[in-house]
Amino acid sequence: MGRGKVELKRIENPTNRQVTFSKRRNGLLKKAFELSILCDAEVALLIFSPSGKAYQYASNDMERTIARYRNEVGLYESNDHRFRTMEVWRNEIDELKRTIDKLEAREKHIAGEDLSVLGMKELKQLERQLRIGVERVRSKKRRIVLEHINLLKRRHRTLQEENAHLQKKVKLHELNEADGNSRAVRLDSCDAFQR
Repeated sequence: MGRGKVELKRIENPTNRQVTFSKRRNGLLKKAFELSILCDAEVALLIFSPSGKAYQYASNDMERTIARYRNEVGLYESNDHRFRTMEVWRNEIDELKRTIDKLEAREKHIAGEDLSVLGMKELKQLERQLRIGVERVRSKKRRIVLEHINLLKRRHRTLQEENAHLQKKVKLHELNEADGNSRAVRLDSCDAFQR
């Protein structure tokens, strides 16, 4: 009598899951071996455990079997395609080099260097761009200065308020001291009067 059907779902208990993995892995490797012997089939089996450890079986060379598979399903790049890919990369590299050269030349022009290669039109365009850049810099500086001025004004107001508060405390303290001194004088005069 055979076993009942096992419900296929992830085993939650890690120990049970590892035991089941080991048993089924060994069974699968055995079946792959038997298939290669009984049917003279070229078999390659590759298994990765949940921890990432690799297990494999190959009736011949694993690399050769994988290469054959890739060739069958068209995953290999032909030499012509590989050459075209290299050409694309070379073209992209050349384009990036040209872009870098243009940016370096532009940086020199902005710094006022190497202007002899520019014509009148390019010089006017550069002048306009520099004017716009200078205006942006000035605008940013104005904003920063205004923010700093506003901050200083707020600090000044806070210091004035603290100063006024401290002056009130000092006056109150002076009044209390004066009041205490006048009471002491009155008590002294009362004592003298009673004698």
